[in-house]
Amino acid sequence: MSLKSEGVSLKTERVSRNSRTTRTLPLHVILIAVGALMVVPLVYAVLSGFKSTDELSSNPFGLPEHWRTGNYTGILGSGDFWRLLGNSTLIAVATTVLVVAASALAAFSFARFAFRGREALFTLFTMGLMFPFAVAALPLFLLLRYLDLLDNPLGVILPQAAFGLPMTIIILRAFFREIPGELEEAATLDGCTPFGFFWRVLLPMARPALGTVSVLAVVTSWNNFMLPLLVFTDNTWWTLPIGVQQFQGQYSSDYARVFAYLVLAMVPALAFYSVAERQLVGGLTAGATKG
Repeated sequence: MSLKSEGVSLKTERVSRNSRTTRTLPLHVILIAVGALMVVPLVYAVLSGFKSTDELSSNPFGLPEHWRTGNYTGILGSGDFWRLLGNSTLIAVATTVLVVAASALAAFSFARFAFRGREALFTLFTMGLMFPFAVAALPLFLLLRYLDLLDNPLGVILPQAAFGLPMTIIILRAFFREIPGELEEAATLDGCTPFGFFWRVLLPMARPALGTVSVLAVVTSWNNFMLPLLVFTDNTWWTLPIGVQQFQGQYSSDYARVFAYLVLAMVPALAFYSVAERQLVGGLTAGATKG
């Protein structure tokens, strides 16, 4: 009887495993297809950067017959590329520090203090998500010109931080509200001020959420094209997205070199995301599973 029962159990387990495989097969196929759609263009761009323009026209999808590293080394040897990279890094880091610092303080107030008009003010911040940048382009340009912030990195950093506040406040407020009130009471009994509780207790506990919003702020700033184009008329402070456009216009007939520039412009963002991806996913997961 025991052998028969064991055989029935093994058969049931195999049927269950096969059933799970059948159910998850379409999901795996979809994931593979989406991954291919993302990876294939990137691989194509990398290989195209090692070709000449003539070879790219005659053999667009094959491997290079002669690997021409000069397309990449020529760009890396140019001071302009590194200047653009430095500008993008400076603006992204400054924007991230400003938006996270301001949003953390605002989210702390919305999450831990009860005051008249709190929800109305929070709703006003969330309405910023529905405010597209294109609508604000002209008044923002006039304001920056009045404040003499054109051709100034602050003319990009401050508006980027302002546009990043709504989403960052929403994420941090939800996380801060999940911190138990008993911790705040214990900190108060120990003589901790509200700001001391925020600085010494709340921020260390909210590290996953802070990492998440920091990654989002960096990626958004790094990919921003319209605002730097609006603010910078002098190429001294151009960022990488503007540099890609200008390089493409300058070498419009040399497709292989343009591909090489595009790949090198993507490398810093891809490298950063590959390092920060676990922090981003972990922060979003922590925020989703709390409560």
